[in-house]
Amino acid sequence: MDREFLIDLFADFGPVTIRRMFSGYGISADGTNFALSLRAGLYFRADDQTIPQFEAEGSQPFQYQTRAKTVTVNSYWQLPARLFDDSEELAEWARAALAAAQRAAVRKRPKARKASKARKASKAKVSGKAARKPAAKRKATGVRKAARKRKAPRK
Repeated sequence: MDREFLIDLFADFGPVTIRRMFSGYGISADGTNFALSLRAGLYFRADDQTIPQFEAEGSQPFQYQTRAKTVTVNSYWQLPARLFDDSEELAEWARAALAAAQRAAVRKRPKARKASKARKASKAKVSGKAARKPAAKRKATGVRKAARKRKAPRK
């Protein structure tokens, strides 16, 4: 599937953002990725509420092969082929997939904030750590280390 085909396919759904991803495209709306277009087909985001719809249509979850095993990704399910001809129903499925992706985003824990430089400096003073070298010395040290690594023979 090419980019223009995907834009036409989601015309009834509304504006989507299509970005290169893996061997295909990631499709998102409102900043939330809800579909994948890969060589094997079009996959929509699914969760406990929407998976029964996919199962009723005989769809399968996304799978890929590694050297050791087949990995199944239950959060993305293949879109039934009949929906490619019915853009209105495809838009309904896309809305459900977007809702599933948004529910999954709410369940994720917020990322821990990185400590600010001031807090790091105060922690270093409290723990007895030495102050950092000025930027010029850090850079020079890094250059010397890189030169040593290049000269060192590898086994």
